[in-house]
Amino acid sequence: MFRLRPGYPWRVLEEVTATRYVTPLREGGSLPGVVEADDLGTYVVKFRGAGQGRRVLVAEIICAELARRLELRTPDLKVIDLDPRIGAREPDQEIQDLLQASEGRNLAVDFLPGALGFDPLAWTPDPGLASRVLWFDALVHNVDRSWRNPNLLVWHGNIWLIDHGAALWFHHNWPTADPQRRFDARDHVLAPFATRVKEADAELPALITEDLLRTVVDLVPGEWLDGEPGFADAAAVRQAYVDHLLARAHGPRAWLPEVPR
Repeated sequence: MFRLRPGYPWRVLEEVTATRYVTPLREGGSLPGVVEADDLGTYVVKFRGAGQGRRVLVAEIICAELARRLELRTPDLKVIDLDPRIGAREPDQEIQDLLQASEGRNLAVDFLPGALGFDPLAWTPDPGLASRVLWFDALVHNVDRSWRNPNLLVWHGNIWLIDHGAALWFHHNWPTADPQRRFDARDHVLAPFATRVKEADAELPALITEDLLRTVVDLVPGEWLDGEPGFADAAAVRQAYVDHLLARAHGPRAWLPEVPR
């Protein structure tokens, strides 16, 4: 039985080195790619040189690792070191430019072979799980779990959460960050099944402690936080994420959505 408990012992993500660029995944605007690494693993790599920038990778780490500690399944994450020369034979100039702009550390997401995209007509989720996922997405401002783009995979009979780069969108304009900003769940792919949101709200906030959030935020490489406008250093940015999510989880939770029936 798959079961993860809040709190993991590590304070940094494992690092690997890219050995082969396999193929691009032409989905969305960030142009991730399938890459093999020196640990013999295969990963979907999100590149910091993509148009959305490094904040997308920050959101991916914070949200995926927080979800994992709330016992929601997410693929393992690693930091992958990229030598852009591995894409020298790639005929697409756009990809070559992307690899050149992403030299160094990027984000590797474990590739789940044979996983299928979630289809609510073919796979009915448990109401408790659907409610926990919707509550989590509301917490992290994840606007990218719609019926058009579920960002859910079904693998070995379980739902796995992927692609959290569009979450935490307030960090693109920190002065407007509002811990009580309401979440609109009308377009959420799991809303029709999320009949136990109140139960999730009674359980999950207690798990979101300051120590847990610090553990998650500390997994983000400092170089992806340095130079953030309005902050003195990476430590100040980390603290801002902790403060925002802590206030959102333990405030009045006016953001909690009314799930449409």
